[in-house]
Amino acid sequence: MTLRRTAVCLLIAAMTGGAAMTSDAAVVAVDIGVAPPPPRVMAPPPPRPGWIWVDGYWRWNGHRHVWVNGHWVHARHGYRYESPHWVQVGPRWHFVPGGWVR
Repeated sequence: MTLRRTAVCLLIAAMTGGAAMTSDAAVVAVDIGVAPPPPRVMAPPPPRPGWIWVDGYWRWNGHRHVWVNGHWVHARHGYRYESPHWVQVGPRWHFVPGGWVR
């Protein structure tokens, strides 16, 4: 394979990988047998017009739970934001990713 062709293939792979990471389809379902720790109780910052505060949550990294700090997301008219959270289903725990809901 020529150097130019290799560079083009690498560029295409990088562009497609980046696009997949930002799409909703990139969210992977997590269903584990380890309960998450209790949420950290933190006072949310003062409201900002046009923005929604998303509380922090525990994320599973494949080996243990890792805390993800809260952050601001731009508000969407006609939608409400559902924060990421864990739901117990029998003896297992299922992660529900956050997102906009009508």
